[in-house]
Amino acid sequence: MSLAPSSQRSESLVAIDLGAESCRVSLLRWTGLTPSIRMVHRFANSPVWDGQHFRWDLARICRELEEGLRTCADLAPEGIVSIGVTGWAVDYVRLDAAGKSLAQPFCYRDQRNNAAMEAVHARIPAETLYARTGVHIQTINTVYQLWADRACGLPEQALWVNLPEYILHWLGAPVIAEYSNATHTGLIDPERREWDEGIFRQLGFSIAAAPRLIDSGTALGPLRCDLNRLPAFTGTQLIAPACHDTASAVAGIRARPDSWAYLSSGTWSLMGVLLNSTLRTPEAMRDGFTNLGAAGGQVLFHSSAHGMWLLRQCLNIWEPLPRSTAGAGSRRGWELAELIAAARQLSPPEHLLDLDDPAFVPPGDMPARINDQLRRRGLAPLGGGCDAAPQFANLIFHSLASRYASLLGQIAELTGKRPQSICVVGGGSRNDYLNELTAARAAVPVERGPAESSTLGNFAIQWARLQQDHDGVSPESICAALTHLAGAEFV
Repeated sequence: MSLAPSSQRSESLVAIDLGAESCRVSLLRWTGLTPSIRMVHRFANSPVWDGQHFRWDLARICRELEEGLRTCADLAPEGIVSIGVTGWAVDYVRLDAAGKSLAQPFCYRDQRNNAAMEAVHARIPAETLYARTGVHIQTINTVYQLWADRACGLPEQALWVNLPEYILHWLGAPVIAEYSNATHTGLIDPERREWDEGIFRQLGFSIAAAPRLIDSGTALGPLRCDLNRLPAFTGTQLIAPACHDTASAVAGIRARPDSWAYLSSGTWSLMGVLLNSTLRTPEAMRDGFTNLGAAGGQVLFHSSAHGMWLLRQCLNIWEPLPRSTAGAGSRRGWELAELIAAARQLSPPEHLLDLDDPAFVPPGDMPARINDQLRRRGLAPLGGGCDAAPQFANLIFHSLASRYASLLGQIAELTGKRPQSICVVGGGSRNDYLNELTAARAAVPVERGPAESSTLGNFAIQWARLQQDHDGVSPESICAALTHLAGAEFV
């Protein structure tokens, strides 16, 4: 499969990006040699409480994606060459014998994982798991969720597949696990780049229930669902990019990786560097760093913190009230840009948040939880209600900037190399106030990368694969693809 450069290019590509707060379907087209990327469909996403657990509404996600794909077909009568899917990691779908979903998938923020973590560590200590996999010990990891399935009555022999790969399967691909996404399960041997059969055996997991592993940039065959009846989808190929959205986001950065740290700023804040091999020292574990697969065979070495999740949950509480219930003189909600501007006018807070507070993990009343933390630490809580929103936002931004500066120092200490700049991608890249605070705290320039970097990386990996006749992509082929896509206009 190859796409030779052409001044009369007529092929188009589709990128699906699943986010824990919003999902997107984007279309890449060319006018002559000029590429343009259009987000054709975007819809909100959030876990749903079923009375006992937080789950994802998989049927709704698929309906919305189908609407976006049909719109792409209308907009690209010249034909769509390929589709790639990225998304958040760790969550998965259990399948029946026919390859259909057994139940709505659990959300990684569900509290069922807490007891599961304790049970897993009773068999394999956390230090041993980290030394074997290099994956940061978090309750959200797939290894703990699979254990928790036992208490929920799901059959342990049932095949499971992570969410982005499930969408590829829904579109007609075989059941697979793309390597960058699979590493986040906490079940991969990074030396062999295979499932760690010893961990499966010690925990009593069925290795037969785990999907077949593939590399980033693997072609998975043609689209086989009802959508292939549309003329634009005749012959469309399914490609696994780096299915972990962070891996695709980092793949979308064009700068030389030996001089910068990446900061993926979205629901989560992830700061790190690209390495050629894992770094699984006790010090790396102590500082909360993880080793995940990157596109092209490298390693994403980063640590995470609650990012814009805190502010998004606060904004949900401050949503506009109906006019009939809004009190006289009280605010009726905040737009994000307006809130950032208001926070910028305030003085730095005297104290910062502990961003690792477990209370910040589940959805809910985040302003109350922030105030609860301040009280527990003997500090004065912030005011209540919508009018105090700028104070909450300012506290969150300063806390994040301080955390980023600390992480940069830890990266230098652990790797022996201090990045000379920070390249921030994702939705948080648009927050100039936070970027300025980060640059001041970290004492290095902060460069703004693409807000839709995961989409750009998704397209770049698809493009790199389409230029060659074998599966898998290299850092060099991705870089060449990014050069070809340089100047792409997001519309």
